[in-house]
Amino acid sequence: MTALSTKPGSMPFNAAEYLVDRHVKAGRGERLAVVAGSGTLTYRELSEEVRRSAAALKSIGVRPEERVMLCMADDIQLLAGILGAMYMGAVPVPISTMATGPELGKVLADSRARVLSVSTEFAGVANAAVAAAPEVTDVVLDGEVEFAARRGVRVHQWLELEGDLPRRPYDTWEDSPALWLYTSGTTGLPKAAMHRHSSIRMVAEAYGKGVLGITPDDRCFSVAKLFFAYGIGNSCFFPFAFGASTVLERTRPTPQLVAERLKSEQPTLFYAVPTFYSALLHSDIADDTFAGVRQGISAGEALPPVLYQRIRDRFGLEVLDGIGSTEALHIFLSNRSGQVHPGSSGAPVPGYDVQLRDENGAEIVACGQPGDLYLRGSSIATGYWCRAETTRQVFQGEWLRTGDTYMRNEDGTYSCLGRSNDMLKAGGIWVSPAEVEERLLQHPSVAEVAVVAAPDADGLDKPVACVVAAAEATVDADELIAWCREGLAAFKRPRAVITVVELPKTATGKIRRNVLREQVYDSLTPAPAI
Repeated sequence: MTALSTKPGSMPFNAAEYLVDRHVKAGRGERLAVVAGSGTLTYRELSEEVRRSAAALKSIGVRPEERVMLCMADDIQLLAGILGAMYMGAVPVPISTMATGPELGKVLADSRARVLSVSTEFAGVANAAVAAAPEVTDVVLDGEVEFAARRGVRVHQWLELEGDLPRRPYDTWEDSPALWLYTSGTTGLPKAAMHRHSSIRMVAEAYGKGVLGITPDDRCFSVAKLFFAYGIGNSCFFPFAFGASTVLERTRPTPQLVAERLKSEQPTLFYAVPTFYSALLHSDIADDTFAGVRQGISAGEALPPVLYQRIRDRFGLEVLDGIGSTEALHIFLSNRSGQVHPGSSGAPVPGYDVQLRDENGAEIVACGQPGDLYLRGSSIATGYWCRAETTRQVFQGEWLRTGDTYMRNEDGTYSCLGRSNDMLKAGGIWVSPAEVEERLLQHPSVAEVAVVAAPDADGLDKPVACVVAAAEATVDADELIAWCREGLAAFKRPRAVITVVELPKTATGKIRRNVLREQVYDSLTPAPAI
């Protein structure tokens, strides 16, 4: 019988071993790896936590290549849970902690995961989700909290689970499934992008080394959480690939909290999204808050030039804007230190090729002409779980259709012109207009609705709802926004509700969203003082 390690076309490789055990074996086990609210870990201690998590998952019946969903706060247990699952050959699925019970229930059922790991603060949401996911058999909690699971579901505490510690990782290959990340990015409702073990090494080498030049002396601090592709690279893949350390923050970040962590932990690399950089500018934190940070990084949505300059002027911080995607696992276009082109996403990251194509699929080579952005690189996901038609539309041979419209500048950088479809972003997170519209249409005062993007005072896009009132009804904007907050994750809510007599439509009845965007363009921008 042929051994696993000789599988044709794929070499043996385990991402968790690469990120953690490799350093211990090389004599770097006493280097600091993690700074978190619950404590600190050296690489040797992290290795022990990873193997303990692998043993815990195996003790409740998790098998290689089986999904394990984690709805958890950024802390040691989530980090060890993700790496422990990969170590024993399973597939971790970190999921947004901002989801409501029904939203979490949908992706939990879609993933067919039998095990859900939960932080205590999300127990209520998880309880509702498990009720909608009949295949769940086990829930693992990271602390003592009441959890009234439905019949047939076993509830465990992480610290109470025991098993035989594995001496070595499971025999995964470079092409073995390593990680699923749910996204609404290119085509609407959430779907799982499936990533390989070797993709983790690739993004670390391409962006972590090729753009940021991370060394063992660096310390990474990310506002984006571990359940984001952006966040898991910032806080896990990049620091651990190079023997550096990561700073984890369990709670929701605020400018004041971030300022405190920057002072106490002295990170050298700071990652955030434009919306948070805007919040920092509008806060009263000290101007020298970023004195110890050698580089700021931004992704999730385009960083407006005015925001870049305000950050530079006030904090003395150079921010590298870039674009990545869940499907690509991390950033593939980025500015470089000392060579920032404000208003652009920079140039291709080493290891990636990009193309702009017109509506007929022909490549655009001239500068200044808009086109659909296509990407090629070895970190691209193998496809979407159980979404064959969507996979064919997005993953086209070696190329990924990103769904973004870009143009190439004379200096070789690329600038974003918006989405190629109707998707929009709020705070760096994809929002499906259809999902928000569906919620609003459930309200008795709403007859028709269309959700489009409008820029706020800092030039950042936010959802705005254009509503046609139901017969004999009155539209109350505050009431509708609260209605969305109750049924959707808070970031999906409209930032404004505008009442219209009718929605502009084409001859075939399709909503003309481009017309609506023009009509609401100034709705979130305060009028200048006279």
